[in-house]
Amino acid sequence: MQTELSSRLGAEHALFGFTPFPAVAAAITRAGGVGVLGAVRYTDPGALRRDLEWLDAQTGGLPYGLDVVMPVERAEGVTEADVEAMIPEEHRRFVRDTLAKHGVPELPAGEDGGWRITGWLESVARTQLDVAFDHPVALLASALGPPPADVVARSHAQGVPVAALAGTARHARRHREAGIDIVVAQGYEAGGHTGEIATMVLTPEVVRAVDPLPVLAAGGIGSGEQLAAALALGAQGGWLGSVWLTTREAGLHARALTRKLLAAGSGDTVRSRALTGKPARQLRTAWTDAWDDAEGPGPLPMPLQGLLVAEANARIQRWEVEPLLGTPVGQIVGSMNSERSVQSVVDELTRGFERAVTRLRRLTGEGG
Repeated sequence: MQTELSSRLGAEHALFGFTPFPAVAAAITRAGGVGVLGAVRYTDPGALRRDLEWLDAQTGGLPYGLDVVMPVERAEGVTEADVEAMIPEEHRRFVRDTLAKHGVPELPAGEDGGWRITGWLESVARTQLDVAFDHPVALLASALGPPPADVVARSHAQGVPVAALAGTARHARRHREAGIDIVVAQGYEAGGHTGEIATMVLTPEVVRAVDPLPVLAAGGIGSGEQLAAALALGAQGGWLGSVWLTTREAGLHARALTRKLLAAGSGDTVRSRALTGKPARQLRTAWTDAWDDAEGPGPLPMPLQGLLVAEANARIQRWEVEPLLGTPVGQIVGSMNSERSVQSVVDELTRGFERAVTRLRRLTGEGG
């Protein structure tokens, strides 16, 4: 399950696993893939430094990456307080009323009010990069388009290739023009921020649009057969995120959330702006329903929405209020039916890949 790209990065498998959990990223890398740690929650550079030092020790020189959220537009001098001041009182009241309706308690005194989605701020993202480039990061990924030109140049100077997610062939061509090395074609089925085009359609469009740049397929990939399909469409690997949420290494503190994920079907997700202000696929809950209701005020644009709901999400998760409890996840959730180790997931992916390749060889007369 190796391609030119995975071989170049020193990975055994063409398997790129995005995750917010360092333990999952390390386990993906140890299992032969490339674990990619999401950095958006690291507003404290010291915390990121500690986790990357831990990753270094756990991966033993095998490749891992870092995923940042960094806008092309510069927003120098903008602080979190500046952004908070833009949030209308109507929306704050809506949050309070929705939480009260479901009886969500306040956080205990002194307990953290949840991570704030401030990784989009240029100042925060650049501190993350200052830390990252002190470590043997094998890949820098940008979740919402290409990073600024000077960041791409800096990454290249460090010998680190840059990947960027794209939801259309047009976006992918812009990534290529911006000097991006790898394009992640993220389809409609994916968890988190997605566009309108399905992976089966998007992947070959992006492959043609940016040739000869390597493309990774994302969205709806949770089995080896699906990974084989992605490679058949011209991708040089799969970018998987949702499938790791129910691994033991993820260790979701809200056990109710794990139960909801394991019980969910492929139709139990929705693209909603409730979490960040941009359309993001997540479990459908009473929380997403409230924000998508035409009777409500509607979500604010990114990053206002993320700042607005940060503490509310922390309270929902802290008290495991099941009607409101959700997480970004793709349609592949319908196949996530048991808690397993990361190694077990990778083993099943490789077995499924081999089964798919064997079937194709038989169809072409190569398998005897």
